[in-house]
Amino acid sequence: MAKEYLTVSNIVGPLIIVEKISDVKYNELVEIEDATGHRRRGTVLDVSTNQAVVQVFEGTVGLDVNRSRVRFLGRSQQLPVSEEIIGRVFDGSGEPRDGGPRIIAHKMLDINGSPINPEARDYPSEFIQTGISAIDGMNPLVRGQKLPIFSGSGLPHSQIAAQIARQAKVLGREEKFAVVFAAMGITFEEANFFIEDFRRTGALERAVLFLNLANEPAIERNATPRLALTCAEYLAFDLDMHVLVILVDMTFYAEALREIAAARKEIPGRRGYPGYLYTDLATMYERAGRIKGKKGSITMIPILTMPDDDKTHPIPDLTGYITEGQIILSRELHRSGVYPPIDVLPSLSRLKDKGIGPDKTREDHADVLNQLFACYARGKEARELALILGEAALSDLDQLYLKFADRFENEFVRQGELEARGITDTIDIGWKLLRLLPEKELKRIRTEYLEKYYRE
Repeated sequence: MAKEYLTVSNIVGPLIIVEKISDVKYNELVEIEDATGHRRRGTVLDVSTNQAVVQVFEGTVGLDVNRSRVRFLGRSQQLPVSEEIIGRVFDGSGEPRDGGPRIIAHKMLDINGSPINPEARDYPSEFIQTGISAIDGMNPLVRGQKLPIFSGSGLPHSQIAAQIARQAKVLGREEKFAVVFAAMGITFEEANFFIEDFRRTGALERAVLFLNLANEPAIERNATPRLALTCAEYLAFDLDMHVLVILVDMTFYAEALREIAAARKEIPGRRGYPGYLYTDLATMYERAGRIKGKKGSITMIPILTMPDDDKTHPIPDLTGYITEGQIILSRELHRSGVYPPIDVLPSLSRLKDKGIGPDKTREDHADVLNQLFACYARGKEARELALILGEAALSDLDQLYLKFADRFENEFVRQGELEARGITDTIDIGWKLLRLLPEKELKRIRTEYLEKYYRE
């Protein structure tokens, strides 16, 4: 039952202090009514015996300490869900941003859902085709996996996110597939880019978008990924859909968390982030996966920008501990004009072996993947040697590997922003590149596959 108070004692920035409260809970939803009767929303950030700290979503400008009414609603934030949610665009508080009506709720779900119990988890095992060769061919995404993309400031992670959202699909059986896309702390231009791209390509027909802008409250930035995951859980486990969740940019999420922790005067941890950053990220990332006995699944691609391109920064570092691998974008490839600038050597998909092979992608996929990886690594070594000694000092074989590395980046990694490659096309491009090298160098491919694909 809602309780109303007229005991606001202080207003500091986006925070208000309410005195003489009882039975108020952390994270509880709040309504603040100003002297004109206009209502704003907020949430309880901190609570003690008789005092609550409330963050106001819309800001505190115009609020009067003596004339503001504060109503505690007795529940945390909820998301109304139904089948009509697909194809809609919402803001960071779950309100429609597309001018459409509010969702008529089939269910009201608390956005602070629980991570999946490890005992209830089903093992990820089915390939998801993103249409991007550097991911599908070298570090495949598996249904139910958490595979982050580590980017840097100025790199085209937004375009890659939109491309994956457009192109991703489950191969084989015709199954219900949806994309839930959440963007945090983005600009108006980026928001328009995502909305227009989804509409223009028809991807919006199977997608749900949650967009939080940079000028909107930090507390909404923290709610946005939880809204997206709550929506995904409904689609996956109530409607039996296979859902791909894309979260951009988790760095802005973590910075909002740091801002709120500072407002609550918490003791900071590494680089000023709260000590519970790992736990907080895990409570979201672990909501992805497959559940035994359920047809649907949630696959997650969190995207984050590494401050100063530093992989040891707390956000990518902790994300790497929780997730099953990472896709790393390269500033060097980006400078060379390669799109998408995915650096396949430090990238890793820990579940790739579970999602490829006969009846999933193609029988020769694993062997081709391993051989391409080894040859590209040797080619990059040859490139470094050529920079020191000059290309003329390389052996004939090293020059072949150098040529392989150049063509690998320009033919395998590089592709158009609107180009969706099937997995068969990707593997065929791999074989085309491997034919640059003598057969005796292909030591990681079984003889039967060499006879079938290399000698054709």
